[in-house]
Amino acid sequence: MAVATTAPLAGPAGRGEAPVSLRERKKLATRRLLRRAALELVAERGLPNVTVEDIAGVAEVSPRTFFNYFPSKEAALFGGDPDRAADLREHIATAAPGDSALDALRTVLARDAEAMTGELRSLGGDPVDWLRRMKIARGDPNVLAAHAAQMAAIERAVADGLAVRLGADQASDPYPGVVAAAAVAAVRACLAFWADSGGMTPIGQLIDDAFTALAAGFPENGELRRTSGSVTRANGTEDRGDWKDGN
Repeated sequence: MAVATTAPLAGPAGRGEAPVSLRERKKLATRRLLRRAALELVAERGLPNVTVEDIAGVAEVSPRTFFNYFPSKEAALFGGDPDRAADLREHIATAAPGDSALDALRTVLARDAEAMTGELRSLGGDPVDWLRRMKIARGDPNVLAAHAAQMAAIERAVADGLAVRLGADQASDPYPGVVAAAAVAAVRACLAFWADSGGMTPIGQLIDDAFTALAAGFPENGELRRTSGSVTRANGTEDRGDWKDGN
């Protein structure tokens, strides 16, 4: 199985950065090839049946080169940015000083999700398809465990950032941990909905609507419900009231 050349490499997608040097572009290309190979192989075979050597072979690099980019095959599968958790913690702690913690969290996590989908877009093809591959791969218990560990690390980083922002001691104040758990779960649900609906609604808008609903106590008739209604109509299914009749 050959991996196609990825999209033009002007810099990390969605981050608005200036074009990088030729050396950095080559490194980005190799990283993307490795991640694409990992996603394709794991979706096809399951994580236990894929080795680092397999991934490196499809990307046409050595296993030693693989480890220059990722510490494990699980890290390649999920992106494995070693700075992601630390960056989230720092940005949540310091972004928009005059905003509430929830508003700052909304901004940071929406930006993070947009960067994630931009990275998937850089692999070539439709980022929705790559997210669906990841969803299929998570049907493997080994992948699910690796993903759960990654998400736990992200949730801890979010809680730590909130605690710093609020000057809270997590040993005596549950607020940062509770909000972090709710926020990370909301983002995961938005990404799943975004992939399942074909990316019809921008991920940033979905997350913004989700946080608006979270701040308002999840009202039944809020913007988040109207978002799903617009996707249903766009898919030509309207209200699907026929389910009540068993059809």
